[in-house]
Amino acid sequence: MARTEDPRTAPPIRWGIIGAGGIASQFAHSVREFTRAQLVAVGSRHRDRAERFATAHGIPTTHVGYRDLVEDTQVDAVYVATPHSEHREHALLAIKAGKHVLVEKSFTRNAAEAREVLDAARAAGVFVMEAMWTRFLPHVAALHQVIDAGEIGDIVNIRADHGQHFAFDPASRLYDPALAGGALLDLGVYPVSWTHDFLGVPQGVHAFGQLTETGVDGQVSMVLDYPNGTQATLNTTLWSKTPTTSSISGTEGYIRVAGSFYAPTSFRVTRRDGRVWTFDLPAARGLQYEAAEVARCVAAGETESPLMTWQGTLDVMTTMDEIRRQIGVAYPGE
Repeated sequence: MARTEDPRTAPPIRWGIIGAGGIASQFAHSVREFTRAQLVAVGSRHRDRAERFATAHGIPTTHVGYRDLVEDTQVDAVYVATPHSEHREHALLAIKAGKHVLVEKSFTRNAAEAREVLDAARAAGVFVMEAMWTRFLPHVAALHQVIDAGEIGDIVNIRADHGQHFAFDPASRLYDPALAGGALLDLGVYPVSWTHDFLGVPQGVHAFGQLTETGVDGQVSMVLDYPNGTQATLNTTLWSKTPTTSSISGTEGYIRVAGSFYAPTSFRVTRRDGRVWTFDLPAARGLQYEAAEVARCVAAGETESPLMTWQGTLDVMTTMDEIRRQIGVAYPGE
């Protein structure tokens, strides 16, 4: 099977959405516009928010709270789009109800919580996946083909950044330790997971961070060390809108991935022999690709995706645990 297929060719599936915030809205738009799936229910702790979300996205059923949503017989799969601090609880709730689950990244607060969710999914025999949408995009499929074909030789270094500017607000989830805020889990997960996709698990992690007044990470720089001298140099910040680009350099050339590297975009290959070419296949939105992956895997009776495996999620969470340990960030209740 091709790594990237038209999301409209995926089997239909009926989605229930937990959480009615910004990323849930993007997901709902993408599913409605670019897949054959149905959005059948949304749940929120606030009735008004649920009703507004349902009206905006043509969703027929609203639930106040989440237990009724996961027990709704209309729902095949649940998309968890609440703050990081709630991912474990809400994923376990859906799994207990026998639902397949797509959990926003970062998957949980830490690797221990991720293992608990995945163990529950294994016992229940349901599909679970981290919503790292980047793994399923056309330009990423093309990047793997280029690298696997040896176009840039052996990878020597990966560089990637993800920064957005958020004014300090102690009431914002991004600055709230109780909601597992900070740059790393919200933004830095992209360059960390991006590097894992191409290089796997690092043998060494070196991190330097600056904390905010509320004790979460405001900025983090990371060096991931791999065998044979390969390195990844990564940065994430809440304090600046960075270029959000990536470069992948090898012994025979390099690739520059345009910003935002984690969303549908283009890249340019420059080989040491002077040959240069560009991949540019525009794709609207992008979350439809991960939604289609869920639908295909569920229809095939699979419990995990080969592109975003359970072990891959655990690897990324373990790396981020070590980064947080080195910069001194812990969340209440961990």
